[in-house]
Amino acid sequence: MFKLLKDGFKVKDIRNKIFFTLFILLAFRVGAHITVPGVDARALAQLSDNPLFNMLNTVSGSAMENFSLFAMGVSPYITSSIVIQLLQMDIVPKFVEWSKQGEVGRRKLNQATRYLTLVLGFVQSMAITAGFNRFAGSGFDFVKKADATTFITIGIILTAGTMFVTWMGEQISEKGIGNGVSMIIFAGIISRLPSGIKEIIEDRFINIDSSEIWKSVVFMVVLIVAILVIVTFITYFNQAERKITIQYTKRVAGAPQSSYLPLKVNAAGVIPVIFASSLISTPNAFMQMFATTKADATWFKVLSQLFDYSTLPGGIFYTVLIVAFTFFYAFVQVNPEKVAENLQKQGSYIPSVRPGKGTEDYISALLLRLSVAGSIFLALVAILPIIAQNLWNLPSSIGLGGTSLLIAIGVALETTKQLEGLMMKRQYTGFIVK
Repeated sequence: MFKLLKDGFKVKDIRNKIFFTLFILLAFRVGAHITVPGVDARALAQLSDNPLFNMLNTVSGSAMENFSLFAMGVSPYITSSIVIQLLQMDIVPKFVEWSKQGEVGRRKLNQATRYLTLVLGFVQSMAITAGFNRFAGSGFDFVKKADATTFITIGIILTAGTMFVTWMGEQISEKGIGNGVSMIIFAGIISRLPSGIKEIIEDRFINIDSSEIWKSVVFMVVLIVAILVIVTFITYFNQAERKITIQYTKRVAGAPQSSYLPLKVNAAGVIPVIFASSLISTPNAFMQMFATTKADATWFKVLSQLFDYSTLPGGIFYTVLIVAFTFFYAFVQVNPEKVAENLQKQGSYIPSVRPGKGTEDYISALLLRLSVAGSIFLALVAILPIIAQNLWNLPSSIGLGGTSLLIAIGVALETTKQLEGLMMKRQYTGFIVK
């Protein structure tokens, strides 16, 4: 990894991409510390153990804890992307048509996603502001002047911040290194590491009886070993792939007669976890508007349990969302119909499998089996730390540790592969030029 970065800095184009990415991330981190006018972010300190707040803080790249200009992060954009992709599944004919138009259609769908992001961002920001204002405790008024004008102003500011963060993510994807949206979340997760370590140390070593210190030492050792094992397991699983042998009917003389088509076991990557986190936090944000007036209503209690990942129903629902999005996004990433069509155009085939529809069915069945393993893997890593937090009353930072690790490791691996690809492209270009 470090050697790859060192070699990358020697190439001007790659070096410029890296510096551009770092500059955008720095701008995001600066904006994440500028609190929205008209609110007192100190009131949010009492929500540090609130599951909704922690989930929103993770998806926003740690911008929520200061209720900054970028407090909403890319959450509305992620939710909009989910909705637009679902509508392409023979629900809205126009979207289905655009999805088949190549680059032109992709631009139209991206534009529709932005418009939906604008609407969702404004509604969600208003709901979260009103909800947090109801949670404000004695001593601090979260919204200093709680009237309609103030809430609308805050909503406009947060929506503008969301659109700006979305734009920054797109700039990273086009001109920098890695997937922009994932990189922004990744930067927020990394920035929380020092405070997370501090929280654990204070919880286990500060103001405890001297006879209990050995228990804290054992806990820290077990925690470090567990993190190393989980990191190794996640890295290994994310790189696991199934190689499908490909035969060619016509090849240039001297070229190999066979190759392989790699299908990753976890074809969906970390996107299902991000999707599930965003989708479970969005309805909860709207519900905060009714936290005071409808707190005793049956429907409110049921939904509160369902959209709280720290409860049993919420944990099950969170797991189901991860599993469902794993299957959904795996087929988005690897479109069996297009793969079969491309193989047929290239004059290649899978041994013992008929070209065309037969190949499509074969890849679909294989992708379905791989997604079973991938979904179980993602669900376990995301939910086990939450279970451990509830069983042993661990700090809140542990609960989302699995989700954070999945995102951080997944983004790091994807960025490394992209960097390797750029280096490989340069080597081939240099060979051709010579």
